[in-house]
Amino acid sequence: MISPNKVHCDVYKSEEKEDIYLYVDHAEGLDKVPEGLLLQFGELKIALSFILSENRVLAKEDPKRVLQNLVEHGYHLQLPPAEDL
Repeated sequence: MISPNKVHCDVYKSEEKEDIYLYVDHAEGLDKVPEGLLLQFGELKIALSFILSENRVLAKEDPKRVLQNLVEHGYHLQLPPAEDL
């Protein structure tokens, strides 16, 4: 972790499930991600690596929420948007 407000973040994507992404602190890798969650992902491939801050614009996520989840849980899970019924 770079600082409490900035994190070197790696984003992994599932090779088996579309539009699901897993954000982790680069320094910790996948160590804090529950094994059951990793098993559901199948093979993971790194999609992106960047410095995440509260001011960073993310396409589909609130950067403050992502940072909070990284600190509290060690990862952030981005799911595809719910389809309109």
